[in-house]
Amino acid sequence: MQASKESNQSSQTPVVGIIMGSDSDLPVMQEAFEVLTHFGIPTEITVASAHRSPQRVSEYAKSARRRGLRVLIAGAGGAAHLAGVLAAETSLPVIGVPIASSPLAGWDALLSTVQMPAGVPVATMAVGKAGAINAAILAVQILAVADDKLSKRLEHYKKELADKVAEKAAGLAEKLPKQ
Repeated sequence: MQASKESNQSSQTPVVGIIMGSDSDLPVMQEAFEVLTHFGIPTEITVASAHRSPQRVSEYAKSARRRGLRVLIAGAGGAAHLAGVLAAETSLPVIGVPIASSPLAGWDALLSTVQMPAGVPVATMAVGKAGAINAAILAVQILAVADDKLSKRLEHYKKELADKVAEKAAGLAEKLPKQ
Protein backbone atom coordinates (compact mmCIF):
# COMPACT_ATOMS: atom_id res chain seq x y z
CA MET A 1 0.00 0.00 0.00
CA GLN A 2 1.31 3.44 -0.86
CA ALA A 3 0.85 6.57 1.22
CA SER A 4 -2.00 7.83 -0.92
CA LYS A 5 -5.72 8.46 -0.90
CA GLU A 6 -6.25 4.74 -1.64
CA SER A 7 -4.74 3.79 1.72
CA ASN A 8 -6.73 6.33 3.70
CA GLN A 9 -9.64 5.09 5.75
CA SER A 10 -11.78 7.97 4.55
CA SER A 11 -11.56 11.07 2.43
CA GLN A 12 -10.28 12.96 5.49
CA THR A 13 -6.64 13.97 5.72
CA PRO A 14 -4.70 11.25 7.57
CA VAL A 15 -3.50 12.17 11.06
CA VAL A 16 -1.60 8.95 11.76
CA GLY A 17 1.02 7.50 9.47
CA ILE A 18 1.96 3.83 9.68
CA ILE A 19 5.32 3.06 8.10
CA MET A 20 6.66 -0.47 7.64
CA GLY A 21 10.20 -1.43 6.75
CA SER A 22 8.87 -4.15 4.44
CA ASP A 23 5.51 -5.27 3.12
CA SER A 24 6.15 -8.54 4.97
CA ASP A 25 5.44 -6.54 8.15
CA LEU A 26 1.81 -5.98 7.10
CA PRO A 27 0.31 -8.90 9.07
CA VAL A 28 1.60 -7.24 12.26
CA MET A 29 1.02 -3.59 11.34
CA GLN A 30 -2.50 -4.37 10.05
CA GLU A 31 -3.40 -4.68 13.74
CA ALA A 32 -2.55 -1.02 14.33
CA PHE A 33 -4.49 -0.01 11.23
CA GLU A 34 -7.57 -1.92 12.43
CA VAL A 35 -7.50 -0.28 15.89
CA LEU A 36 -7.19 3.17 14.33
CA THR A 37 -10.07 2.30 11.99
CA HIS A 38 -12.15 1.28 15.01
CA PHE A 39 -11.62 4.74 16.48
CA GLY A 40 -12.30 6.49 13.16
CA ILE A 41 -8.78 7.90 12.93
CA PRO A 42 -7.84 8.79 9.34
CA THR A 43 -4.66 6.81 8.65
CA GLU A 44 -2.22 6.19 5.85
CA ILE A 45 0.09 3.21 5.55
CA THR A 46 3.21 2.76 3.44
CA VAL A 47 6.52 0.92 3.11
CA ALA A 48 9.83 2.74 3.53
CA SER A 49 13.09 1.15 4.62
CA ALA A 50 15.68 2.98 6.72
CA HIS A 51 18.38 0.95 4.97
CA ARG A 52 17.07 0.27 1.47
CA SER A 53 15.27 3.59 0.86
CA PRO A 54 16.69 6.14 3.35
CA GLN A 55 15.74 9.10 1.13
CA ARG A 56 12.10 7.93 1.06
CA VAL A 57 12.09 7.68 4.88
CA SER A 58 13.63 11.14 5.22
CA GLU A 59 11.16 12.73 2.81
CA TYR A 60 8.24 11.01 4.54
CA ALA A 61 9.30 12.25 7.97
CA LYS A 62 10.10 15.79 6.83
CA SER A 63 6.76 16.17 5.02
CA ALA A 64 4.59 14.46 7.64
CA ARG A 65 3.53 17.52 9.67
CA ARG A 66 2.89 19.62 6.56
CA ARG A 67 0.67 16.83 5.22
CA GLY A 68 -1.41 16.84 8.43
CA LEU A 69 0.04 13.86 10.24
CA ARG A 70 0.28 14.15 14.02
CA VAL A 71 1.64 10.75 15.06
CA LEU A 72 3.87 8.23 13.27
CA ILE A 73 3.91 4.49 13.96
CA ALA A 74 6.91 2.59 12.58
CA GLY A 75 7.14 -1.17 12.36
CA ALA A 76 10.46 -2.81 11.48
CA GLY A 77 12.41 -5.98 12.15
CA GLY A 78 16.08 -6.88 12.19
CA ALA A 79 18.24 -3.82 12.79
CA ALA A 80 14.97 -1.83 13.03
CA HIS A 81 16.33 1.67 12.54
CA LEU A 82 13.13 2.95 10.90
CA ALA A 83 11.53 4.51 13.99
CA GLY A 84 14.81 6.15 15.02
CA VAL A 85 15.42 7.63 11.59
CA LEU A 86 11.87 9.01 11.52
CA ALA A 87 12.34 10.49 15.01
CA ALA A 88 15.59 12.12 13.90
CA GLU A 89 13.82 13.80 10.97
CA THR A 90 10.60 15.05 12.62
CA SER A 91 9.34 16.55 15.87
CA LEU A 92 6.13 14.48 15.69
CA PRO A 93 5.69 11.66 18.22
CA VAL A 94 7.09 8.40 16.86
CA ILE A 95 5.95 5.03 18.15
CA GLY A 96 8.08 2.01 17.30
CA VAL A 97 6.82 -1.55 16.85
CA PRO A 98 9.59 -4.16 16.75
CA ILE A 99 8.85 -7.01 14.34
CA ALA A 100 10.07 -10.57 14.90
CA SER A 101 11.54 -11.15 11.43
CA SER A 102 14.96 -12.57 12.21
CA PRO A 103 16.43 -15.61 13.95
CA LEU A 104 16.63 -13.47 17.10
CA ALA A 105 12.80 -13.49 17.40
CA GLY A 106 12.49 -9.72 17.54
CA TRP A 107 15.03 -9.07 20.31
CA ASP A 108 17.31 -7.33 17.82
CA ALA A 109 14.44 -5.14 16.64
CA LEU A 110 13.34 -4.38 20.20
CA LEU A 111 16.81 -3.29 21.29
CA SER A 112 17.36 -1.26 18.10
CA THR A 113 14.05 0.53 18.58
CA VAL A 114 14.29 1.21 22.30
CA GLN A 115 17.98 2.25 22.55
CA MET A 116 17.70 5.80 21.22
CA PRO A 117 20.12 8.55 22.18
CA ALA A 118 18.99 11.40 24.42
CA GLY A 119 16.95 13.94 22.50
CA VAL A 120 15.58 11.50 19.90
CA PRO A 121 12.74 9.67 21.68
CA VAL A 122 10.85 6.72 20.26
CA ALA A 123 8.00 5.27 22.30
CA THR A 124 8.76 1.56 21.96
CA MET A 125 6.06 -1.08 22.16
CA ALA A 126 6.21 -4.85 22.59
CA VAL A 127 7.39 -7.09 19.77
CA GLY A 128 4.68 -8.13 17.32
CA LYS A 129 0.92 -7.82 17.15
CA ALA A 130 0.40 -6.77 20.79
CA GLY A 131 2.92 -4.00 20.18
CA ALA A 132 1.09 -2.87 17.04
CA ILE A 133 -2.22 -2.76 18.91
CA ASN A 134 -0.65 -0.82 21.78
CA ALA A 135 1.01 1.57 19.32
CA ALA A 136 -2.39 2.40 17.88
CA ILE A 137 -3.92 2.85 21.35
CA LEU A 138 -1.05 5.15 22.33
CA ALA A 139 -1.61 7.15 19.13
CA VAL A 140 -5.30 7.44 20.05
CA GLN A 141 -4.35 8.58 23.57
CA ILE A 142 -2.02 11.23 22.14
CA LEU A 143 -4.73 12.52 19.80
CA ALA A 144 -7.40 12.34 22.53
CA VAL A 145 -5.54 14.89 24.65
CA ALA A 146 -7.00 17.59 22.39
CA ASP A 147 -10.23 15.82 21.36
CA ASP A 148 -13.01 15.28 23.91
CA LYS A 149 -15.07 13.02 21.62
CA LEU A 150 -12.09 10.79 20.99
CA SER A 151 -11.31 10.78 24.70
CA LYS A 152 -14.83 9.53 25.45
CA ARG A 153 -14.50 6.78 22.81
CA LEU A 154 -11.20 5.77 24.40
CA GLU A 155 -12.83 5.62 27.86
CA HIS A 156 -15.59 3.42 26.39
CA TYR A 157 -12.94 1.14 24.82
CA LYS A 158 -11.16 0.78 28.18
CA LYS A 159 -14.48 -0.07 29.86
CA GLU A 160 -15.14 -2.72 27.19
CA LEU A 161 -11.75 -4.27 28.00
CA ALA A 162 -12.64 -4.41 31.70
CA ASP A 163 -16.07 -5.87 30.91
CA LYS A 164 -14.48 -8.64 28.82
CA VAL A 165 -12.22 -9.57 31.75
CA ALA A 166 -15.23 -9.70 34.08
CA GLU A 167 -17.06 -11.96 31.58
CA LYS A 168 -14.07 -14.29 31.38
CA ALA A 169 -13.81 -14.40 35.18
CA ALA A 170 -17.50 -15.31 35.44
CA GLY A 171 -17.10 -17.96 32.76
CA LEU A 172 -14.14 -19.44 34.54
CA ALA A 173 -16.10 -19.66 37.79
CA GLU A 174 -18.80 -21.64 35.97
CA LYS A 175 -16.27 -24.12 34.56
CA LEU A 176 -14.62 -24.93 37.89
CA PRO A 177 -16.07 -27.57 40.17
CA LYS A 178 -17.92 -26.26 43.21
CA GLN A 179 -16.14 -26.78 46.50
